[in-house]
Amino acid sequence: MNLITPPSSLAPPATDQPMVVNCIAYRKDGSRIGDVTLDAISDVLAEPDTFVWVGLYEPDEALLLKIQDEFGLHDLAIEDAHAAHQRTKIETYGDSLFLVVQTAQLIEGHLAFGETHIFFGPRYLVTVRHGASQSYAPARRTCEHAPDLLANGPSYALYGVLDFIVDNLLPIVRDFREELQQLEQDIFAETFKRSTVRRLYDMQRDLMTLRLAVAPLQDIISQLVRLHPNLIPDELRAYFRDVYDHVFRVNESIGAMREMLSAAISVNLSLVSFGQNEVMKKLAGWAAMLAAPTLLTSWYGMNFQHMPELGKPWAYPAMITVMALVVGGIYLGLKRAKWL
Repeated sequence: MNLITPPSSLAPPATDQPMVVNCIAYRKDGSRIGDVTLDAISDVLAEPDTFVWVGLYEPDEALLLKIQDEFGLHDLAIEDAHAAHQRTKIETYGDSLFLVVQTAQLIEGHLAFGETHIFFGPRYLVTVRHGASQSYAPARRTCEHAPDLLANGPSYALYGVLDFIVDNLLPIVRDFREELQQLEQDIFAETFKRSTVRRLYDMQRDLMTLRLAVAPLQDIISQLVRLHPNLIPDELRAYFRDVYDHVFRVNESIGAMREMLSAAISVNLSLVSFGQNEVMKKLAGWAAMLAAPTLLTSWYGMNFQHMPELGKPWAYPAMITVMALVVGGIYLGLKRAKWL
């Protein structure tokens, strides 16, 4: 008896539930059977040559327990998926895998991070999204447009999800690079802007967090390329190697961006120090020019009777001339030394 409900008589799609984004069954040939309810998952899996792809967003404990019951998931994996805030990792539970992948998204110019927990078995793929993360509907559509590859089962769906996550990181790095190019103009501007230094620091912090999320993903993809032959067929390993290359490129770009930001911060601080030194040199130069006439004229403030040059009518103009020559000499010397 066929336990799979035909598409024309399906129950209301699971997307009616806010936490269940979708729940779709597929045949062995990669063709889509249609949406199924969570209660019907066990009936679908009872049919040979089928698998189920479930997408959840921030599910509560009751929903995760329901998913655990339908797929026979491990208690520790369910606990991690419910608690969230996990490190990037891959765990093996019997004939299934549990993956935690960090996600990132630019929201109104600010970088926000999230997590995707993936339950991957021979006949199912369950994605659980937490925090900032885009829907995997585009990845699902891409996979469905290649039924010959989707015929490999949930392994190709896993590739589609991981490729989608990694590809969404590249625009973030590109936006950071473009913003840094704009900030470089502020760095070399004549006026110092505190906001420029603050933004450089924020970008450095965000890129450090992003690299902590991306770097472990290389090890995960590497394991999927080399290990788990019972879950990943050989014909799909080339696709996972492609994802590994993308992760490597993202990681290298993040590293290069961090070095550029560190250099930009150092250059900015050096230019600020250089500007302050130039100001101090100019102040010192003007102070030296004012010191000469101050020294000469201070003699006339001394209260004694026989002041030098008081009895000569040419003495006062001579004193002014001497002061002008001294100040002029100091000015020319400082100008030649590029202090003024």
